[in-house]
Amino acid sequence: MRELNVGVVAVVLGVLIFQGYNLSTARETKSQAAASASVSDAQIVKAESQPGNWLTYGRTYSEQRFSPLRAINHHSAFRLGLAWYFDLDTRRGQEATPIVVDGVMYFSTAWSKVFALNAATGARLWSYDPRVPRQWGANACCDVVNRGVAVWQGKIYIGTLDGRLIALDAATGQPVWDQLTIDPQWRYTITGAPRIVKGKVIIGNGGAEFGVRGYVSAYNAQTGKLAWRFYTVPGDPSKPFERPILAQAAKTWTGEWWKIGGGGTVWDAVVYDPELDLLYIGVGNGGPWNEKYRSPKGGENLFTCSVVALKPDTGEYVWHYQENAADDWDYDSSEQIILADIPIEGKPRKVLLHAPKNGLFYVIDRENGALISAKPFTFINWATGVDMKTGRPIESDMARYPRVDAPPIVPGPLGAHNWQPMSYSPLTGLTYIPVNEVGFNYKSQEDFEFKNLAGNFGIDMVAAGMPQDPKIKKSILDSVKGKLVAWDPAQQKQAWAVERPGPWNGGTLATAGNLVFEGTAAGRFEAYRADTGEKVWSFDAQTGVMAGPVTYTVNDEQYVAVLAGWGGVFPLVGRSFVQVRTSAQCQPDVGVQAGWEGEPPAAAVARRTYFESARFDRERGCDSPRGGSLPALLLRMPRRCCSQRWSATGSSLLHHAGERAMVQDCSGRRISIAWHGVV
Repeated sequence: MRELNVGVVAVVLGVLIFQGYNLSTARETKSQAAASASVSDAQIVKAESQPGNWLTYGRTYSEQRFSPLRAINHHSAFRLGLAWYFDLDTRRGQEATPIVVDGVMYFSTAWSKVFALNAATGARLWSYDPRVPRQWGANACCDVVNRGVAVWQGKIYIGTLDGRLIALDAATGQPVWDQLTIDPQWRYTITGAPRIVKGKVIIGNGGAEFGVRGYVSAYNAQTGKLAWRFYTVPGDPSKPFERPILAQAAKTWTGEWWKIGGGGTVWDAVVYDPELDLLYIGVGNGGPWNEKYRSPKGGENLFTCSVVALKPDTGEYVWHYQENAADDWDYDSSEQIILADIPIEGKPRKVLLHAPKNGLFYVIDRENGALISAKPFTFINWATGVDMKTGRPIESDMARYPRVDAPPIVPGPLGAHNWQPMSYSPLTGLTYIPVNEVGFNYKSQEDFEFKNLAGNFGIDMVAAGMPQDPKIKKSILDSVKGKLVAWDPAQQKQAWAVERPGPWNGGTLATAGNLVFEGTAAGRFEAYRADTGEKVWSFDAQTGVMAGPVTYTVNDEQYVAVLAGWGGVFPLVGRSFVQVRTSAQCQPDVGVQAGWEGEPPAAAVARRTYFESARFDRERGCDSPRGGSLPALLLRMPRRCCSQRWSATGSSLLHHAGERAMVQDCSGRRISIAWHGVV
């Protein structure tokens, strides 16, 4: 077997409008796409034996997001440089994790679009637009994003914002079947990635704030026929319950919750353990947030804010662990779940690792749901810890909507950890978590009435808004932070942390090269030593990076890729925070900069960045990071001769650190590229 070449390393994926490859090449590469997507259940189970591929959302069923590839490591990472980029056709947020199989990359973008690319060159093989009605975007609480696709036996699967599950032909991108998974009279959305388990496509949905009742469904992957459905919230108790366990769950609710849905949506976390043959789902918050309007006489409100284990063949309930009973804060448990085998008190245990919104890190026995340990992984003030006898959080005096002059509750609804995926390295024994520190002034809304055409929170959003007093406002803004935390789940303690000037940074990737990759809200894509947290490389992505990175090989060359494009709920609703925190992070003259004569699409977008228009910060002398969805960047490690070919643009150049080169792309336009030492 040929030794792995350390010469090429790719890092990102933004989106480019590919130009200039002929039809014969397109046909050949589409055949490659069809062959590469012939992934079976057995292959996904044994994904560890295919380190060069990224077969499912979290690379393997364990969803550790750990790669055994090591050509790119903490010694060589400083040599990473741009290999190719792909320009997307939107400026909305990008949250997807690409799937890479045998040299072909599949990913989704905003509005549930799907792309297939040559993973070594960025050449587009095909694209698919499900044509989601734009008015359906009003039903999306947190932007028109999508977190990924699934691949199985020649098909690509995508869940769409308007509630459809679609199977595409991997060779052509044409629909094979299209199944509506929701009742369209209710305001459901799908933003999460499907998972393939034992010939079934598992998909959940979102919409807890809009009056829906949560559930997760399994569809036959070949035909699209519904196999089973598990509701996470009981329905009208005057009617037969869909499953016996829901009769028990109904005892934990009061009032007429079924008339306003109850929430409990499964909008992200779905993980399968092939050894135990169990499917784990993370269940979202109750709706409305305010418990007294959702369940006025109290109750735990099962299965909201819980991890639930099901049998994948039938959807039968096995066990649950509720992380927040009677949730009052939007502390859902839909955030990513990791499966690992770790030593606990000297003995190996099969565990489930979870860092949900509430700021507590849980280690749970995944065989029976027993709590092993739970500790805060960041600053929180709504609880002091977890009672190990009851498994319930020990709430502070200020937790349940405190007096007006009390400090904000931390975390707020943004969560200490949101959807941005964390990773786990079995080599270091550490979990790498993108952490938010953002508080919220919860106050109960007076005279709440459910509304069909608005979000239903039960919270006085005016009282929760930014105060106008400059001193108070500054104090609040100064408390808004983010950080990358390396957490030891066995010892339940922090190993190291990297402070960020703001929240809403990217997902993480851990590798056997002793590296952790993460994008930032400030528009950087960075690599750190996994053992110490030392920064070893940084790249100017020119837009915020939220998505989870991946790494893979093509022809024995290792690449790292990530979708770039800031968006989601925080930029939509937290503009006061966004404008202040991101403008302070502008860093001129680092990474790759492009001057232009008739600039190409990626450079043009880069110069205009962030939200809808460009804004030049005259005091700092650089473009202020403000949002949008620029190119994704793909980085590459230069060879000995420092020669690099841009397959995506048809350009080639020689470069050294600090040099400026003039190149010509396939359309005849000239671009000036400056390479700095960081690349």
